[in-house]
Amino acid sequence: MAGAMSRNAIIFHGTGARPEYLWYQWLAMRLEARGYTVSLPHLPGINVEPIDAFLPRALEAHAYDEDTVVVGHSGGAALILALLERLDVTVAQVVLVAGYSTPPNDNEEPVLRPAYDWDAIRSHARDLWFVNSVVDPYGCDAAQGRVLLDRLGGTLVVRPEGHFEVATLDLVDRIVG
Repeated sequence: MAGAMSRNAIIFHGTGARPEYLWYQWLAMRLEARGYTVSLPHLPGINVEPIDAFLPRALEAHAYDEDTVVVGHSGGAALILALLERLDVTVAQVVLVAGYSTPPNDNEEPVLRPAYDWDAIRSHARDLWFVNSVVDPYGCDAAQGRVLLDRLGGTLVVRPEGHFEVATLDLVDRIVG
């Protein structure tokens, strides 16, 4: 088993967000206090640029290995699905908060792929968690989480917390090992 200092976490914000928004920095500080090296990149092109143009930069910008934890919120969670398809390693843990794999509403979703290689995604994550809400105003709801669970296995947690914008997500802090 690798030492605690080799663990790294990458937190991908959602569409139109920034690293200083919502609970992202709070989670980064919590993980750093537990020995993680945390990356919280600003990705203004997320869900703006087509995924096939955006994805290579997201892959090259970070190191992924068997000790990596990846957390994504909304559009960041959708980005992680495409990342996992293309990785050549299996990461330790993936937490998708308000994640989705099909258009959740009437807005364009360039972060989504037309189809996913679910076997490849599953093979590149040892531990998968989906955190969705019963009442998500953007459609990234429990039904979306259920689709991800059915296709990938893992654990689905459903909470009545909207789009998880206000909550500090103690739950995600407890999930990450």
